Amino acid sequence: MADRRRINGPVGTTIAPIYDDAPEQKSQVAMATRSRPANVIRKMYLKTGVTPSASGSAYLEIESSGNGGSGLKLSCSVHGPRALPRSTPFSPHIILSTHVKFAPFATKQRRGYLRDPIERDLGTHLEAALRGSIIADRWPKSGVDIIISIVEGEQDREISKAQGIEAWDTMNALSGCITVASAALADAGIDCVDTVAGGVAALVQDAGDDAAPSIVVDPIPAEHEKVLAACCIAYLPTRQEVTNLWFKGDLPASDMDVYTQLVEKGIQASKSANRVLVDCLNETVG
Repeated sequence: MADRRRINGPVGTTIAPIYDDAPEQKSQVAMATRSRPANVIRKMYLKTGVTPSASGSAYLEIESSGNGGSGLKLSCSVHGPRALPRSTPFSPHIILSTHVKFAPFATKQRRGYLRDPIERDLGTHLEAALRGSIIADRWPKSGVDIIISIVEGEQDREISKAQGIEAWDTMNALSGCITVASAALADAGIDCVDTVAGGVAALVQDAGDDAAPSIVVDPIPAEHEKVLAACCIAYLPTRQEVTNLWFKGDLPASDMDVYTQLVEKGIQASKSANRVLVDCLNETVG
């Protein structure tokens, strides 16, 4: 009789697989070049109503860099507005709850099932961006849940890991989360003052340390030699209001013109994303 409590190993010897990059492979990592103009964002695909069981849903896909890197794919579902439990204190405004999570297979380095600090920061920025667009006093003592799953992370992990620029990819992820969440809110029929969209602008340096930095919209960190600073903006084009601004980088505080140009380019990128959002909603209504 076989021992059921013992797991027998293989008859022959095996060698455990090693997934670490070889030193000679790391030196062969080549930097891609940006083929788009500095003021043009990448093409994106947006569709609403992808989750029938949710009150509203949307799917966003942004094309890849074209050098073997992965594009950004996000799925958003909105549940609500719905009544809060009776034990919850009275609130004259709707209670917004955001949840952003990378799928375990979204990146080359496998993600955990619990949210890490980066995902919690994305949820906080997303809540601040959407709170300025929703007419909250229409639903007293109600709540709405916005759940975003990042199916595929938009980062060339080999180049980003070699250059140490993985942190800049979070900006583009937040921009996509804002846009897809705005489409899902409109699909759920939640009243908003305007459609909010996200945009990213970055101050990059390409041709060595002696070259003058330039500002580009919708940056891919793997396509530039160095990213000096970046900002992600959530913008309401009709009301001309900024609902969220996230700046990251190291710039002198005395040079305010660079800060102003970064914000202006970020607004330009959000306006371009908003046009895609409005066209998608018009096709849904039509």
